[in-house]
Amino acid sequence: MNIFDTVTTRNALDFESLTLRLKTAFIKGCHVPLRHSHKIDGDSEGTVLIMPAWEDNGYLGIKTVNIFAGNATRGLPGLHSTYVLYDAKTGRPLAQMDGNEITSRRTAAASALAASYLARPNASRLVLLGAGRVGSLVPEAYRTQLPITQVDVWDANPAAVNALVDRLNGLGFNATAVQDLEQSVRQADVVTCATLATEPIVQGQWLSPGSHLDLIGSFTPLMREADDDCFRNAALFVDTEEAPQKSGDLLGPLSRKVISSDDIKGTLSALCRGNVNGRQGNLERTVFKAVGTALEDLASAGQVFERNA
Repeated sequence: MNIFDTVTTRNALDFESLTLRLKTAFIKGCHVPLRHSHKIDGDSEGTVLIMPAWEDNGYLGIKTVNIFAGNATRGLPGLHSTYVLYDAKTGRPLAQMDGNEITSRRTAAASALAASYLARPNASRLVLLGAGRVGSLVPEAYRTQLPITQVDVWDANPAAVNALVDRLNGLGFNATAVQDLEQSVRQADVVTCATLATEPIVQGQWLSPGSHLDLIGSFTPLMREADDDCFRNAALFVDTEEAPQKSGDLLGPLSRKVISSDDIKGTLSALCRGNVNGRQGNLERTVFKAVGTALEDLASAGQVFERNA
């Protein structure tokens, strides 16, 4: 079995090719059971997530995510992830690779893929909320799909903002730290949220006509990045049909009758397959809510294997 480390995994997942790989995967589809979640009790409490997916006569993959919040006191990351890829016809192990790299890069690439359907084609100004592992990759992913040049960065950690601004400027973006979040959002073509917020950060009244709101941070019922007004009078799309049951961003507005399930216009698969239309005109405001899917992990792992085996 091949072992691909962090650098090898990362280098195989450039965003231009990865976005195309994800598009093909969403068109083709695969088998994605509900993820398994297990609590670990002991000296430290943890959670293990097990996310399988497989293709007919293709690849079989399993991502294992270990979440131990107490690791901060040990000077360790709170999350560790590995991915194991198999031959779906025989069950033969093919490779083990860095699950953190797969998760962060496929999340940013899926966000950019959705934006290629939902943002204005001339979108050039991105406001990024969240300068962490995933958020820091979003501008690079978007640039493969849209003419993004200006990036305004906001995060609760000023040091993370400054570090990301410096890195993005080095990559050729015109990046600045957000001084006034409302003003930055009002001027944005695209607003991406990749935070761990539990209360809304973005207010719908700030979003301009024709803007695209990309929500990729809230993946549990207790997490929320956008207020109810963000969803009113907007064309709403989701990455998978599981999103309305997983994310507080959607569970709240649905329970308060701000939106109904009928207001969800389609999934990312439906967009890629051409079963639903994306943006309808320059003044339409769009929203994309993602919670992630093992389909994206499997597609990414297949690319890593094929480039290195």
